[in-house]
Amino acid sequence: MAQNDQALLMRLKDSGLEFVVIGGLCVVYHGVPVATFDLNICCPFGEKNVQKIESAVKDLNPVHRLTVNKLPLGETRGSFKDLKNVYLQTDMGKLDCLSEVSGLGNYEQVLKQSILHTMSFGQFRMLNLDALITAKSAAGRQKDLDAVQLLQAVKERKAQQKK
Repeated sequence: MAQNDQALLMRLKDSGLEFVVIGGLCVVYHGVPVATFDLNICCPFGEKNVQKIESAVKDLNPVHRLTVNKLPLGETRGSFKDLKNVYLQTDMGKLDCLSEVSGLGNYEQVLKQSILHTMSFGQFRMLNLDALITAKSAAGRQKDLDAVQLLQAVKERKAQQKK
């Protein structure tokens, strides 16, 4: 199954969910050509917002991909108010929804460090370059640290262009 970030983003936006793109797609937006195999967003959590996520993907056979028994999202509706993160596998690919981002904080703090980006299929909030570098550094995985090096080069190139 191919990852379809565009369709997932449009579905999330149409559901009314407020979110900021925080992962690999954001790295690509800032000019680093990396392969990304999931869509990562930060959003405010709580029962209403998890229901918005559910409504966006309900016809895509969403299951909790990091749980042993891969429960369908709808079967966990009773625990929506307690969720802090949702890691889904859908028919359109992986969708990771986080309520906090390492190094940045909760959704409100992430939102303050985002910029509005217009794509051919709509406007979406993305982490700004400095926030993305901070988040990837805090994540600490090798692939994130590799991305940080490339993002730092983008930042330096932009600074040189301003001179």
